[in-house]
Amino acid sequence: MSNINQSGSFTLGDYSVKRLGYGAMQLAGPGVFGPPKDHETALAVLRAAVAAGVDHIDTSDFYGPHVTNRLIREALHPYRDDLVIVTKIGARRGTDASWLPAFSREELTQAVHDNLRNLGLDVLDVVNLRIMLDVHGPAEGSIEAPLTILADLQRQGLVRHIGLSNVTAKQIAEGRGITEIVCVQNQYNLAHRADDTLIDELARDGIAYVPFFPLGGFSPLQSSTLSDVAARLKATPMQVALAWLLQRAPNILLIPGTSSLEHLQQNLAAAGLVLPKNEIAELDRIAGVGAA
Repeated sequence: MSNINQSGSFTLGDYSVKRLGYGAMQLAGPGVFGPPKDHETALAVLRAAVAAGVDHIDTSDFYGPHVTNRLIREALHPYRDDLVIVTKIGARRGTDASWLPAFSREELTQAVHDNLRNLGLDVLDVVNLRIMLDVHGPAEGSIEAPLTILADLQRQGLVRHIGLSNVTAKQIAEGRGITEIVCVQNQYNLAHRADDTLIDELARDGIAYVPFFPLGGFSPLQSSTLSDVAARLKATPMQVALAWLLQRAPNILLIPGTSSLEHLQQNLAAAGLVLPKNEIAELDRIAGVGAA
């Protein structure tokens, strides 16, 4: 089995974390709603991730809701000293499992306290403000009001670091004028590369970029090119997709999620997969980058 130290490390606020972490979203039930289908397996996946060296777990109290945070606490509390748990606020779940904005002072404050209680923490390591101007992707609009509220909670000592999720470059610039932003979490993968320029700009400023849906999310990556490259390298397509992200930029932190022990081990093994330049060029063409 590959050592995930091979993924390297990058800064996340005043922490240094391995670039291959774990996302807890898939531990909740179907549609990220309700309890897991197998409670004990969910606990085993979390424990196996940390045992393998994962020191960065991504979660939110609106996963379930309340499900993944309670699983993390049950599986891992008291936490290892070097474990960084990143959560997010700014959304809530409707009774029909819908995703709804939750930007008021009352909602954001309650979300921070819910995360603290369900994770069993006195202070949250990193909180991403999820911008919900459009649930399907980033949309322009000021983020000053909700981010100012989160910055107030940080000054109260409830939050150590702040990040942004589902945002545009303009919103990131606005946010950095309000408080320090340590990470940006947007959709990005081999086939969805709208943030190419943004990633490079953040790298120059030492800000972590955390792609969600690195493997395609609700619509898994499917490409004959990806499958062909994986076959030549004797790897799985998902391992190749993760390795491509690790080689794409030094500030990318990966949080692939799974509810399967087998898939967890496969994902972590991507840390040791090095893609030759010819294969990278071939993979780039999936999104039309570098094409003639």
